[in-house]
Amino acid sequence: MSELQFQNDINLLTDILPPKIKRHIQEGSLDDAIEIVLDIGRIPEVRMGNGKIVYLGSDTVVSDDIEFIVEKIPEFTSDNRSGLAGTLHRISAIRNRQGKIIGLTMRIGRVITGTIACIKDFVMQNKSILFLGRPGVGKTTKLREISRLVADEIGKRVVVVDTSNEIAGDGDVAHPAIGKARRMQVSQPEFQKDVMIEAVENHTPEVIVVDEIGTELEAAAARTIAERGVMLIATAHGNTLENIIKNPQMSDLVGGVSSVTLGDDEAKHRGCQKTVLEREKQPTFDIVIEIIDRNTLAVYKNTAEAVDYILRGWPITPEIRKVDQNYEFKNNKPVQGAENNIMDKVNELDNMAGSAQSPLNFSFNRQKYVDDVKNHKKVYIYAVSRSIVDKIIERLDINAEIVRNVEDADFVIAHKNFAKGGTKVLAVANEYRLPVYFVRTNSMSQIQKVLKDALHLTQEQVVKHKYTGYMDETELALDEAKAAIAKVMEGAETVELQPQPQHIRKIQHEYVEANNLSSVSEGEGNTRHLRIFKDEPV
Repeated sequence: MSELQFQNDINLLTDILPPKIKRHIQEGSLDDAIEIVLDIGRIPEVRMGNGKIVYLGSDTVVSDDIEFIVEKIPEFTSDNRSGLAGTLHRISAIRNRQGKIIGLTMRIGRVITGTIACIKDFVMQNKSILFLGRPGVGKTTKLREISRLVADEIGKRVVVVDTSNEIAGDGDVAHPAIGKARRMQVSQPEFQKDVMIEAVENHTPEVIVVDEIGTELEAAAARTIAERGVMLIATAHGNTLENIIKNPQMSDLVGGVSSVTLGDDEAKHRGCQKTVLEREKQPTFDIVIEIIDRNTLAVYKNTAEAVDYILRGWPITPEIRKVDQNYEFKNNKPVQGAENNIMDKVNELDNMAGSAQSPLNFSFNRQKYVDDVKNHKKVYIYAVSRSIVDKIIERLDINAEIVRNVEDADFVIAHKNFAKGGTKVLAVANEYRLPVYFVRTNSMSQIQKVLKDALHLTQEQVVKHKYTGYMDETELALDEAKAAIAKVMEGAETVELQPQPQHIRKIQHEYVEANNLSSVSEGEGNTRHLRIFKDEPV
């Protein structure tokens, strides 16, 4: 939307305000406003995007002020919503017990472009996408922009099921923000499910866009649409994927959940109880995107896999996309703009090196430089020794650094004994979907083990740096046993381990038994070691 168009829309909204309130609104003062709130007996206020509240004058709102506005707008529907034709502004009423309007919330609607540029590759995959997030975080804005993108740029037949005219504005003519997409209005929220089915049966869409799926019947309608091969873009009531899984009415959107009783062997193999939760069927939506804040999106690219991981208690980290970062997509793989700049700079230096006019004349490994930048990790520590972490990073030559703010980190390391005191830090980490690793003590071996797990370092990578002296010997022995178990599972008849002391061999025996394999100790003295196999020895 152009600045002129935005000002025209704002003028249409301010024109319905009583003169005593309107005169306190200066030109440009609503540029960052979210809504105007009027309640009888209170001073009218403007709520800004940064959380601040600006009061309009000092006179309180009276019944005549409310009636002045109500007379200038269309009648409120059953959900107490109204609007202004040709705009995205929404006006909601608060009534007393007798039905009289005693308050108004005038939400300022505006078109914001560029909010889906970072997830454009997912939109182009012709897969159904579900957006989650708290109210006011920008879900509807993204639906509006996706509708225009798919209809105008891709050329698909798009139908927007617009409950309460939330997406395409009030009036019979849809707002230009949805481009060439068609809009079907929903007279009352409870009829949304019927209009969704009607859209598929009567108007042959390739894509359907729906805002706020919130009931079991609407979830069933969404599944019906998806099963007919129509791409579905929707939002739902829930902040995270876990919220949807735990909501009995909404869980069908991600495959549904049922209780399953496992056999003894399967329960032992999984290391869990006999009664577990499992996904019932294929999810309605192929991709789930959590909107953490207006600038941060967490993407689960495979909903079925993500739900299975969550139900089994396995760790899963969504892909984080930033709205304010530039991405270029090659073969559906995102390449951040920052990395493109690095490549451009590297190419420039590479071309200059050795030339007569260049001040730079050196041997330069371009790929290593780019890999180092891409793989650089940032860690936030809580109640963990910084000196030990620094020493491990230095001695193992790990491509990582400690940061001051948890929001800037890729993962968090916290001391388990102080986790309760770090509730705020852990809450922020959870909000930004950051993995959190705990250590029991501030020992070199404990912290190094956690760093190894967090950075997915293999034993070979650590040994390569010749600092095995800093590796916990028990951990190394278990890693060796784990690798041997994998070989036996893949078909090897038997695998022998390195010699170990008795207390470590005991731990290895228990670990092998937990994986439903057999093992025996062989050799004498310093050569005594484990041999792992499937069947009992002959």
